[in-house]
Amino acid sequence: MLPDRPSGDPVLQVPADDAVDVAVPEAPVVVALTEPREGVPPVVETPEELARVVALFEAGTGPVAVDAERASGYRYGQRTYLVQVRREGAGTALIDPIALPDLSSLSRALVGVEWVLHAASQDLPGLAEQGMTPTRIFDTELGARLLGLERVGLAAVVAELLGLGLAKEHSAVDWSTRPLPGEWLRYAALDVEVLVELRAVLAERLAVAGKAEWAAQEFEAVRLAPPPPPRVEPWRRVSGLHAVRDARRLAVVRSLWTTRDDNARQRDISPGRVLPDHAIVAAAQALPRSVPQLVALPSFSGKGTRRRAALWQHAIDEALALPESELPSVRGPKSDAPPPPRAWADRDPAAAARLTAARDVMTALSTEVDVPAENLLQPDLLRRLCWSPPPTLDAAAVADTLRSGGARQWQVDLAVPRLAAAFAAATA
Repeated sequence: MLPDRPSGDPVLQVPADDAVDVAVPEAPVVVALTEPREGVPPVVETPEELARVVALFEAGTGPVAVDAERASGYRYGQRTYLVQVRREGAGTALIDPIALPDLSSLSRALVGVEWVLHAASQDLPGLAEQGMTPTRIFDTELGARLLGLERVGLAAVVAELLGLGLAKEHSAVDWSTRPLPGEWLRYAALDVEVLVELRAVLAERLAVAGKAEWAAQEFEAVRLAPPPPPRVEPWRRVSGLHAVRDARRLAVVRSLWTTRDDNARQRDISPGRVLPDHAIVAAAQALPRSVPQLVALPSFSGKGTRRRAALWQHAIDEALALPESELPSVRGPKSDAPPPPRAWADRDPAAAARLTAARDVMTALSTEVDVPAENLLQPDLLRRLCWSPPPTLDAAAVADTLRSGGARQWQVDLAVPRLAAAFAAATA
């Protein structure tokens, strides 16, 4: 049972200089949620325990709350290290997907059942690796965004809508740790404790706001989203790369990044823990010709980096020995993406005018419907429309372009009439 919330918004009378009382709302009362209703369940680690959980959840009622914990920043990749589920009549289960990598039996037991997740796009790929794929979802983060909530993290939304306080001090811990500490498990159980209640409040508010269908389309798009394609030249995402300006030094960055990635994958350690980005950039700028020169750099003076200094120097030497024809381009890989908007005015003034008009339209629409502009239409899709428009910019052509780029129908219905009118005015 959830704690009772205050029936109204109390006000504090504050006298002003002109003796007129001003009503100032007090901060909402938030009750700390510190213990799961049925206590912290034991971690499910054996096939027999999993079979019992599957039977309980198959017999449960209503939506199922689902969450997953990863070891981002500690381990290589985005593997799931704990799965939390909760359903009325079944309680909460904490499942170890390392001991039980195949959770497809649980997924089959929940076919047709709505899964409630917060920021589903983060958890669904890892859950799919365990054989867990929903047939329907409700994303409480997306729901909060569509309602225009200022803060959409789980703790913030739970506090605002349910008046409950979720502690988040264990959100960034190493979930690959075994055994998992009791306090971490309590935190994990609480993450699904009120998700279904939160879903009910959000669904009601979305319906009242006339946004229930928008939400349904967004949820389905997230559920069906394919995995992102591999990045082209992912080494170019090294933080601080803008300080590396010539092809030879870029080759050093590429070589060190590739060596680091291979080593991190083999050791199952986050690449940033193997060698930080700032060390890669420092080596590219200094171009050391020997291990002593390399370890003389402050970024390579630590015990771990010194231990593998020969490995890093070998990567640097390989880059320094490359012929000019094999050096990376200083401009980056060819892409069909539009250039940075700051260059549009010089390269294509008409496209720049379209983009300005489109951004004005989307900003105004965002304010009108109380939805962030990036949720009204993907910014990259809007830029592509403006840079490479269809032969005609009437409503039908704009709608077809947006749909082919992945826009949902509710987005098309809202944006197209205004965008088409803005484009017509911009070219008049």
